[in-house]
Amino acid sequence: MADTDWRNQTTITEFILLGFGDLCDLQFLLFLMFLVIYMATVTGNILIVVLVVTDQHLHTPMYLFLGNLSYLEICYTSTFLPRLLASLLTGDRTISVSGCITQLYFSSTLAATECYLLAAMSYDRYLAICKPLHYSALMNTRICLHLATGSWLNGCLAITIFVLFISQLIFCGPNEIDHFHCDPIPVMDLSCSDTHLSILVDFILVSVFTLPPFLLTLLSYVFILASILRIPSTTGRQKAFSTCSSHLTVVTIFYGTIIIVYMLPKRDTLRDLKKVLSLCFTVLTPLVNPLIYSLRNREVKDALMKAVSKCGFHKNMQRL
Repeated sequence: MADTDWRNQTTITEFILLGFGDLCDLQFLLFLMFLVIYMATVTGNILIVVLVVTDQHLHTPMYLFLGNLSYLEICYTSTFLPRLLASLLTGDRTISVSGCITQLYFSSTLAATECYLLAAMSYDRYLAICKPLHYSALMNTRICLHLATGSWLNGCLAITIFVLFISQLIFCGPNEIDHFHCDPIPVMDLSCSDTHLSILVDFILVSVFTLPPFLLTLLSYVFILASILRIPSTTGRQKAFSTCSSHLTVVTIFYGTIIIVYMLPKRDTLRDLKKVLSLCFTVLTPLVNPLIYSLRNREVKDALMKAVSKCGFHKNMQRL
């Protein structure tokens, strides 16, 4: 009977992303803030990608992973912020159902891929610190490319299966998503068809595809920290820790905010907090990645200085 009821209702064709609609007086300020963040994120990550591609000294597994991560961050932030900027500027908060599912697909694919890339980077740091004598044999360019390619393919495969189930859901109202992007859980909550199978598939895919890279990352850093603590000299410990501190910072921000957001109970009083925390892994992480890796990494800073000096040299030659 219930099945017949929802089939007799009108199927909706668009959602309304409420976003930050309750902050009407701050819409233009929010637009300017997110515009600056988006431009800084894209510029910083493009710079990292260009440096990794053009500088021969950065053609190592660590920086090849970093280049992949920066390219991913450009794509990831581009699935959210342009749509959010248009909404803040025009006031139009509607998004088609197909557009919402498309955004959900790309954002989830990139998030899953980032889990694998962070795991591959932590494994790379584990080999560099815990097995330095065997590092060149266990982690070369070919293995690095295989791990990077596998990260993209696994992320894509996991979310493709999930989105196939999501796309079969029927939506017949209400159509308001109290978020600034199409998150899987709020979208499934709006469905008037049976979502038990989609929720089960979501749980299985998270367990199979997302939990293993998280555990691998966690285990890698347990061994890394144990190895660092065994180094007798303070200088040696500081040098070893500096090689993985940037990556550890990114991992902490990314996983820390995701765990908090999805572990918080579903309460109206916590909705605004969840939005703010969601901004951390959808907007803040892509922004701080190039800052963390450039400000705390000597090789990247050296490559940047060489690129700047070359540009200055070419400009002087053109003037002559």
